Amino acid sequence: MFSEKIHDCLNKLTDLNGKVCFLTGAGISAESGIRTFRGKDGYWTVGSDVYTPQEMATNMMFKKNPEECWRWYLMRFLICRKALPNDGHYAIANLETQLADRYSLITQNVDGLHLRAGSSMNKCFQIHGSINHMRCSVECTDSLFPLPEDCDKIYESEDFESVRDILKCPKCGAMSRPHVLWFDEYYNEVHYKYDSAILAANKSDLLIIAGTTLMTSLPATIVDYYLNSYKPIITIDIEEGNASMAADRSYGGGFIRGKSAEVLPELANLLVKGD
Repeated sequence: MFSEKIHDCLNKLTDLNGKVCFLTGAGISAESGIRTFRGKDGYWTVGSDVYTPQEMATNMMFKKNPEECWRWYLMRFLICRKALPNDGHYAIANLETQLADRYSLITQNVDGLHLRAGSSMNKCFQIHGSINHMRCSVECTDSLFPLPEDCDKIYESEDFESVRDILKCPKCGAMSRPHVLWFDEYYNEVHYKYDSAILAANKSDLLIIAGTTLMTSLPATIVDYYLNSYKPIITIDIEEGNASMAADRSYGGGFIRGKSAEVLPELANLLVKGD
């Protein structure tokens, strides 16, 4: 499955006890049945108007229509809650135990499947937030709160006011908001571990990308660092794109065409044992 160049890259890393950083996106969770953000499940109808993900996932939309914004996110939450981690998630989680301080994980996914597979919070940087949590919309606190167990009632209710209290901030009583990075917001360390993710990536010797098109600024910044530092990038995806081109351009890296749930377990085995 792997080219001689990929084998050489992995052998060099294991021989030198080098550090590896994983960067994952929607593609790895698509294999668990969660459609990508811009797929069919992303669009939302309010009356006769159809909104795109880029319109729904904004602070402006939340302020304009918090009810519909919450319903859209709860629809996605229910989809994520029914999904199960796949072999790709488990392979990455197992490597955390085996590689210890030689491992880090940066994910654009908000579905929480990495954590459910066994990845730890302190090694898994969820740079776009988590759909399983909410936080105060007026920022009375930086604390995160888990979504209520009966949040399905909110999604199904025709009377939002009757369930509005479920979504109040436990600290101040203001409306809460989904803990996700919206299109009209910026990365920061407090909520999205921006600095921590950059530091973890920069300290690593190999970047392994699975299922992301690098369309957001933080992942693109990390990739640029690897290219400019002559460090290897390995990209796993079912088709070519920005990430595969970056891997091919990187020093000693390369592209592996395939499903991450199939490729990652074999790749993880080589990272631990070598050839």
